[in-house]
Order: sequence, then C-alpha cells, then structure tokens
Amino acid sequence: MKIETTESFSGWAVLELMGHRRLGGHVTEATISGKGFLRIDVPGPDKSTVATQYYSPDSVYCLTPTTEETALAVALMAQPAPVQRWELPALDAAPGTPPGRDGYVDPDYAADDDPESDDDERSF
Repeated sequence: MKIETTESFSGWAVLELMGHRRLGGHVTEATISGKGFLRIDVPGPDKSTVATQYYSPDSVYCLTPTTEETALAVALMAQPAPVQRWELPALDAAPGTPPGRDGYVDPDYAADDDPESDDDERSF
C-alpha cells in the first residue's frame, strides 16, 4: 500500500535526521535541480535566521510540527555551524610564531635563525 500526499508543508517543527541530529526551526519544502528537499531556517536567540539548510527527505527520521516557542527552544540547544575547525586545513603560522599558537606572535619568542645548526645544548 502506497500512501502519497500532495499537501505542501510549511511551519515550525523539530527535524530529526538519521545522523542523530535534531534541529528546530521553520520548515518548508523546496525543489533544487528537480528534486524535493526540506528547507529548515534555524533561528538564533533574537529569532533571526542564523542558518538555512536543505535536507533530502530520505535523511529524515522524524518531522514533528510544533509551536514556534518549542522549535526555538530546540534550535537554541543545537545551533548548526557551516564548518567545524577540524574540517579546515591548518593555517600557516606567521614567521616567528611559536609552534601550537596559531596566529599569535610571542614577542619573547626567539626563533633560531639557522634551524640546521648544531650549536644547541640539548642532550638526547
């Protein structure tokens, strides 16, 4: 038995995805390149949209229509980020920057002018 609905959805909802993601926001239907997607506009603390994301209906575990207040509360618990720091390549540090301190130049750090010199006093 195949159940099909032609009703278009638009409203506040909690969107649960197969990857254990749970988002709150205003959900609508969208078509991209002839394919159907769910669009979620995720609000921030001031209720303005902080992220818009599109999901294939195949990745949706559950869509729960709810009130704006409930969707906002869920949205504030899980604000989506466009990228995570670990996804980006490492940035080149500025000359004279000590290792492990991206972008920070310590004025007391004295870089070795000749990294191949053997005049250091380290013992191994």
